Amino acid sequence: MGEKQTERKLTEAVTAAGGWAIKLLSTTNGMPDRLVMMPGGHVGFVEVKSPGQKPRKLQIRRHVRLRHLGFPVFVLDDPDQIPGIIKAVQEGGRGWEA
Repeated sequence: MGEKQTERKLTEAVTAAGGWAIKLLSTTNGMPDRLVMMPGGHVGFVEVKSPGQKPRKLQIRRHVRLRHLGFPVFVLDDPDQIPGIIKAVQEGGRGWEA
């Protein structure tokens, strides 16, 4: 499954769980693809990759900065990770790399 299909599955699952997964269109290169917002004010950033792909160096630097600010960042490269990401955002989790 490719990146676009995985991203679509993420947005559908977040919506079904009562949240909102907006596409981030930023003038700052390297920002994650999606901002996931769940009820109760819980948020997390999600970088979507094709299976087995890793974030680029610039993306990793952005992830580190976001985490330093206290935001959870997730790298999603397998649709099976989606329920765990949603649960972690709902619980205020810390995020993870692929």
